[in-house]
Amino acid sequence: MVDRIVKVKLHRNPLKPFLDRSVTAREVIFLLAVVFCLSPLISAPIALLLGLAIGQFIGHPYPHLNHKVTSILLQASVVGLGFGMDVNSALKAGKEGVMFTLVSIVGTLLVGFVLGRLLKIEKKTSFLIATGTAICGGSAIAAVSPVIKAEEKQISVALGTIFILNTVALFLFPFIGHLLNLSQTQFGLWSAIAIHDTSSVVGSASKYGEQALAVATTVKLTRALWIIPVAFLSTFLFRSKGGKVKIPYFIGLFVLAMIANTYIPFLQSNSHYLTGFAKAGLTLTLFLIGCGLNSKMLQSVGMKPLIQGVVLWILISAVALWAVMSLAG
Repeated sequence: MVDRIVKVKLHRNPLKPFLDRSVTAREVIFLLAVVFCLSPLISAPIALLLGLAIGQFIGHPYPHLNHKVTSILLQASVVGLGFGMDVNSALKAGKEGVMFTLVSIVGTLLVGFVLGRLLKIEKKTSFLIATGTAICGGSAIAAVSPVIKAEEKQISVALGTIFILNTVALFLFPFIGHLLNLSQTQFGLWSAIAIHDTSSVVGSASKYGEQALAVATTVKLTRALWIIPVAFLSTFLFRSKGGKVKIPYFIGLFVLAMIANTYIPFLQSNSHYLTGFAKAGLTLTLFLIGCGLNSKMLQSVGMKPLIQGVVLWILISAVALWAVMSLAG
């Protein structure tokens, strides 16, 4: 009788399916890489390369979770970086970057429209690529896509184009910055304007220096707020009704983190712990982004959208570089 009760209890154990599950080699490699990325032994660019290698040659064991986890982790990491920044310095950086931001967004959208027409790219795909280049990469595409009612194929092509260029930027920008002897402020402004995704902006700026990181993060998040007016404008351009605009609320938390770090002495003295966790989270974010760039996504891009993305990126990078070297100290 006692044996039967024990057997029933074991049978009802809710952990049994999990404990009996066999773990694949792919999962072991992936989880070991995650632990490695959370250690101080690996930099953000190397984490991205590691993710690319796993995505291409081994395969992501949890692809259905990747986008959601990456989004949450990136937002949490950006908020954590706010605990290492001062409000007064951030306001100064934001003020310096506001005119660059306005001119570059409007210019990029207009040039993107012209390129899309010249290359005969499908209208929504072209607009998503231009929006991602103008504002903040994948986040802008994710926000605008439901508003213009873009199809999955159109979103995939735009995201693939942006992610390819993000990967290149993460390695290329710090190299060019050192080659041209850009100051910390100049590099922070340049990377915030010319690199698409927040993750790659923060990754390249953190490699360049602490001041560059502070400037780049502040300007990039100020730039990200333009998602809202551009998304509303999209409803008129594509005559779409009922589309919901995703407002980036985590930017408000980033601002609160900066205010708390500026005026609460306890946080000031312990902020290095929070920013340390945030940087580790960012490194892991870039690893996961790399894992998501599989051959299927890369092949779906096509030559014309990639040409549009590259031309737009080179244009905004060159103009922004000239502007920061001429106007910013």
